[in-house]
Amino acid sequence: MSPIRSATVAALASAVLATTLTACQFGGEERDTSPIVIAADLELSGASATVGKAYQRALELKVEQLNSSGALDGRRVELTVKDNRSDASESLRNINDFGADPRVSAIIMGGCNECAVGAVRTIDEKRVPTIALAPSGAVTNPVGQRRYVFKLAPNAADNAAALTGELRRGGAREVGLLHSDDDYGREGLAALQREFAKAGVKVRRVEQVRATDTDVARQVGAVTTGKPDALVLWTPPEQASLAAVAAQAAGFRGSLYLDASAAGDLFLGTAARATERATLVFTQTMVIDDVIATTPAKAARRQWFQDYTARFGGYHGSSSFAADAVQLIADAAVRAGGDPGAVNRDGIRDVLETSQLDGLSGPIRMTPDNHSGLMPQALTTLVARNGRWRLAG
Repeated sequence: MSPIRSATVAALASAVLATTLTACQFGGEERDTSPIVIAADLELSGASATVGKAYQRALELKVEQLNSSGALDGRRVELTVKDNRSDASESLRNINDFGADPRVSAIIMGGCNECAVGAVRTIDEKRVPTIALAPSGAVTNPVGQRRYVFKLAPNAADNAAALTGELRRGGAREVGLLHSDDDYGREGLAALQREFAKAGVKVRRVEQVRATDTDVARQVGAVTTGKPDALVLWTPPEQASLAAVAAQAAGFRGSLYLDASAAGDLFLGTAARATERATLVFTQTMVIDDVIATTPAKAARRQWFQDYTARFGGYHGSSSFAADAVQLIADAAVRAGGDPGAVNRDGIRDVLETSQLDGLSGPIRMTPDNHSGLMPQALTTLVARNGRWRLAG
């Protein structure tokens, strides 16, 4: 072969090799750098605005952290938020708008039980994966009719079992019970009655409160009549604080026990004296600054607590649920794949349904038969001491 011909063949071989390498590196499968758009329907005004705003802060902080981490394979999360005004009808309008927006990958709903339960049919019709932060079991059950709906808040049955265990350890035999006038409150009443029957705990009186109530003295007076050993509060944070203050004013000297739905700020503010020594069933992240970070998961929770506190000047217990919802959706969007630039809602739903995460709230496990992911072992017992929540013991 002549020198000229040899050079030509070598050049062609080099060109083919270069083209092959380029195709492998850049051409084979186009990298998806499109944004992961998460829509949030939150209670930013109205009766539940305090918790809704805490969720918004948590969502914004978590999105900022994810985007700066570079952990999403070149993609970024975009957050779009609408206020439902603590109203189920407004919430449903928001869900319809989000579902009709082809850019939206998934939805996060706030803590309003009525809003989440009222939207489940629309969510499934729109086929848009949604994680609700509301605790009602009806949000995700029956699963066959809520294929696109998931939730992260603690479950009533788990809370009731944990609370009853604490009542037994405290020697309480007779209790008064105040619960919220909604799906979750009624679910809690039924769960507590089942657990109390097994433990031999007697309920002397039951009353209910609405999320809009600003005076609960009558109900508290009724459930503390006869001086029961303990008062169980299964209400939103605002009503739990009001009830604690009202019980103190009424001269109640028994113990206070609070369900996870009553968890709010780390520091108890004006209710501090009334809640001193009260028991709360909640996740460990609320008091993770008291915990030695012996595992990567605990270290992550401690870092989240510190970051949230540094940014906002305090800590809200429910913030970790919102942050975990963002993490689950972002992970699912990356894993689901699909055509670059296209939103793969069905793929995200399928990944969410089998997601496992040692989250900021605790261990989370989703299955096709169980769309309520927070595991019972995420719950622990907290006690109010000197104006803030601490680990029991």
